[in-house]
Amino acid sequence: MDHSLKKALKKAKRKQILKITLISILVVILLLPVFYKTGNYFAAKSTMRLHDALVMHHAISQPNVYMDSRVTSNRSMFGGNIVTNRSKNINGYVVPWSTLTSSYGWIRTEIDFNELVPGSYSSDTGFYEYDKQTKQKVATFYHPLIEDYHDGVQNQLAAVSEMENYVAEVAISFDRPYTFAEVEERIPDNLNIVWLYMTSEIRDESMGPAGMPVYGFAPGSSPDDASFAYFVDTLKEYDDRGYNDAIQEFLSENAEKPLDDVEVLGVMLTGQAENFAPLVGEDFIRGSSVGVIAEMVPYITPEK
Repeated sequence: MDHSLKKALKKAKRKQILKITLISILVVILLLPVFYKTGNYFAAKSTMRLHDALVMHHAISQPNVYMDSRVTSNRSMFGGNIVTNRSKNINGYVVPWSTLTSSYGWIRTEIDFNELVPGSYSSDTGFYEYDKQTKQKVATFYHPLIEDYHDGVQNQLAAVSEMENYVAEVAISFDRPYTFAEVEERIPDNLNIVWLYMTSEIRDESMGPAGMPVYGFAPGSSPDDASFAYFVDTLKEYDDRGYNDAIQEFLSENAEKPLDDVEVLGVMLTGQAENFAPLVGEDFIRGSSVGVIAEMVPYITPEK
């Protein structure tokens, strides 16, 4: 092959490479908006799934916890975070609770369970669980069918009722299930029923907390069948595959009942500390666990 032919072939090859390069660049430029739009579409779908999951989780398993805001952060076409600012209402006194930073991608969403699971403190003088960020004590519910708890079943009503100038939340666990109508009859009018403990899985608690969530709902200022129906619908959606035996058993036994006839395992109460005194020593109460307390001030009037 002579020199001129080799030169011509090299020139043709360079032109072909240049042509392919230019076409590739053009294709990338044309596809970038499509890729960006597609990525944002899937990220937006995941965002909505995570928002819905957060709302659902708080509706059924976060006693007396309120979501003040849910803000999207670190957002990109590939995913991001949702920051959930939360609080508790202790008889009209709003106190901070842990902030969740949950994540989402195109396919997967993940609630910040690390912050949802409380920390624990143990010493020679006792044991309690606390919110990891605020360091406030977490109130504990006791299932009537779990006999042996590692730190025993606590009864802290007497201690809280002796506190002056405080508001408090207390988790009350019953000795057996009671209907909602029976519960209302037993709770003094000057206390708020802010959450109903309906069910939870029965696990071995003798060696330490099993970390299993409790399920229930906030009945609102005027409890009615509609509030319970919403709880039932949310439970069905939450465990739509039927993996949670406790939830499925509760639904099979109570889903069609009116609220007054539904069995309740416990309640979360809030009120002025001294207003808990009438409940001290009541035989229907198996255990009582104090959660968040707040000192009263002259410029904030308690709800009750």
